[in-house]
Amino acid sequence: MKVFGFAGWSGSGKTTLIEQLIPRFVADGLSVSIIKHAHHQFDIDRPGKDSYRHRHAGCTEVMVTSDLRWALMHEMRGVPEHTLEQQIARMMPVDLLLIEGWKSQPLPKLEVYRQANGKPLLYPRDSHIVGIASDVPVETRLPRFAIDDYDRIAQFVLDSTELK
Repeated sequence: MKVFGFAGWSGSGKTTLIEQLIPRFVADGLSVSIIKHAHHQFDIDRPGKDSYRHRHAGCTEVMVTSDLRWALMHEMRGVPEHTLEQQIARMMPVDLLLIEGWKSQPLPKLEVYRQANGKPLLYPRDSHIVGIASDVPVETRLPRFAIDDYDRIAQFVLDSTELK
């Protein structure tokens, strides 16, 4: 399974970029999955639903399943966050596994940079950044892309993972 990451500060446009890239990879015949890291408390469940009630009653894991999809919710209940490697091991094998977030992980990744965020570039402090997509020119020897140059970025990811 080839793994490629996208790093950048919150609000930089990582999700929007990835959302545009996925259909391009799928159109090339690739199976694609993603692990998204959230730095804040999140919940995919809703109050009043049975699964929500079971979790809040104390279940460590609740699986909801149907003929269209399934979801497993796991409450950490004070256990340390799992590593990226542990989370990757849980994934069904695919051609390309995308990683959103996990800024400090040692994996090849594209930095997504938006000047309006007012945050510094992660590059060059992160030696695993192999390219930069930004809304402004960035001085770098790395490959650089306009943040909305989806076709070139998709090809870069494929070339970087040796999938094409």
